[in-house]
Amino acid sequence: MFRWFEGLVDPYVPYKENDTPPKRLYPFLRAYAEPFKKVFWVTGISAIIIAMIEIWLLSYLGRLVDILGGGTPAQVWAESGGEFLLVAFLILTIRPAFHMLQILLLNNTILPNFGTLVRWRAHRHVLRQSVGWFEDDFAGRIANRIMQTPPAAGSVVFQLFDALTFAVAYIIGAAVLLGQADLRLLLPLMLWLVPYLFLLHWVIRRITPASEAASNARSAVTGRVVDSYTNIHAVKMFAHHDREIDYAKEAIEEARRTFQIEMRLYTLMDAGLMLLNGVLVVGVVGWSIWLWMQGMASVGVVAVATSLALRLNSMSGWIIWAMTDFFRELGVVKEGMLTIAQPVTLVDQPDAKVLDIRAGAVEVRNLSHHYGKKTGGLDHVNLSIAAGEKVGLVGQSGAGKSTLVKLLLRFYDVEQGQILIDGQDIKSATQDSLRSAIGMVQQDSALLHRSVRENILYGNPAATEEAMITAAQKAEAHDFILGLQDNEGNTGYDARVGERGVKLSGGQRQRISLARVILKDAPILLLDEATSALDSEVEAAIQQTLYGMMEGKTVIAIAHRLSTIAQMDRIIVMDQGRIIEDGTHDALLAANGQYARFWARQSGGFLGRGGQEIK
Repeated sequence: MFRWFEGLVDPYVPYKENDTPPKRLYPFLRAYAEPFKKVFWVTGISAIIIAMIEIWLLSYLGRLVDILGGGTPAQVWAESGGEFLLVAFLILTIRPAFHMLQILLLNNTILPNFGTLVRWRAHRHVLRQSVGWFEDDFAGRIANRIMQTPPAAGSVVFQLFDALTFAVAYIIGAAVLLGQADLRLLLPLMLWLVPYLFLLHWVIRRITPASEAASNARSAVTGRVVDSYTNIHAVKMFAHHDREIDYAKEAIEEARRTFQIEMRLYTLMDAGLMLLNGVLVVGVVGWSIWLWMQGMASVGVVAVATSLALRLNSMSGWIIWAMTDFFRELGVVKEGMLTIAQPVTLVDQPDAKVLDIRAGAVEVRNLSHHYGKKTGGLDHVNLSIAAGEKVGLVGQSGAGKSTLVKLLLRFYDVEQGQILIDGQDIKSATQDSLRSAIGMVQQDSALLHRSVRENILYGNPAATEEAMITAAQKAEAHDFILGLQDNEGNTGYDARVGERGVKLSGGQRQRISLARVILKDAPILLLDEATSALDSEVEAAIQQTLYGMMEGKTVIAIAHRLSTIAQMDRIIVMDQGRIIEDGTHDALLAANGQYARFWARQSGGFLGRGGQEIK
């Protein structure tokens, strides 16, 4: 039974991804709720039926009192015994059946699956964002919103059907029941209901923004805390423990302040509710007793009115808490939408095709990119790299080398100009096919917090164990991998490397990254200071591996250590976003320009600003 209800909705059902999700709250939730439409209808109807059954039971209580007061036990049983048995049967069967149906739909169909669907689709949407989008926010805050929004959305749905639908149906039924007993009993009910709704409206108007502010403050705390943990080496190295404590305390205090504001609303709400409930009980019960004393109502009517008043008294707190919880969770969802509902701006064109790599020639035409600013980046760059050609990129920090590589990978869309691979504009190709055709070894060789095997196979998940080990051997990584062991007892290729690979040295991370790219075996190879983290002995061995990798591939290598690119077919010198020199190592030395000055000053060091040597 449980499995049947749990399987009514598949949270991973295929759907059409929306690059521009709704910005307003209710359309946003409605889009996620689409697969649950039929289940929601059944759940809502069952909630109304349950409320009507409860009202009927109270109504029957009045009839029962009147029947019991109308004769001796023998007479009552003779006249109404069959009725009593029928009512008992209905209470033991129909009533629990509808309750069980609603509980199963809420607890086993909606709550587990709705939150899962929201989290799954939100994560898919966020992963499609550009690199630049992630660079503009805290990873911790993004993750926190992905984690707290789904349960909040699930709570919204739960309260909608478990409390709100039931409460509305119950209050309407109570009004009808009192009206049938005596229309005058509606007067104290209305005297309670109108200010009760006013109190509810007053709280709701304030609780949503207060909840949104509190949720945002909690996300900020998570973002700051995770930022400190992620960069724990820098925190310890610069002895900034107290600074980080103060940095987190500022956000924690703001979270406390916003939560205090939220709690003040609940205190005022409870105080107002207690006063109103007193009016309800005294008004309805007192009025019904007065009617009985005047001979205008039976004892059964008094019993029904008293039961309803006491029931509404106990329910009113539950209803108002459910309503405030409903709107508080809506505030959390709204805060989460700041991340989840942001449009994906870097997308494939509608007619995008898989990049057809025939040889790997790269052409850059009149390329300009300033990251939305007026300066920096690239300025009218033209460059042709033949298939299989090896090109080195040289220049001071900020010359535009990394920008050119990021645009080639289409981490950003170019602001002006084109980049073509084998004559195909990369903007007209799918992003996945473009990046599948490019292998890159970066200076910052961060790894996934997974096993060594998973990290290397990231380059080609379909590769065999033998191919993976061969790639590790070529990257001079196999021997040290066999000696690894993590704190869970995993060894060798099964050992976990820690977040961003922190359990390994920089050289070890670099060699695993290199093995991953070797296994990928892409036709275009990008090297961004690929051997910068290696010692001289390992670098000499890796250089031979790199030269072997380059065979038959188009290569673009960024290097500050010029000796690593001196054997390239061509060397491109960049300055302030432009190409200022282009030629072989010997030709550039003979030209006695910027490259020659770099070479003369370096003597095995590195290029700094203004071409100064850094040793």
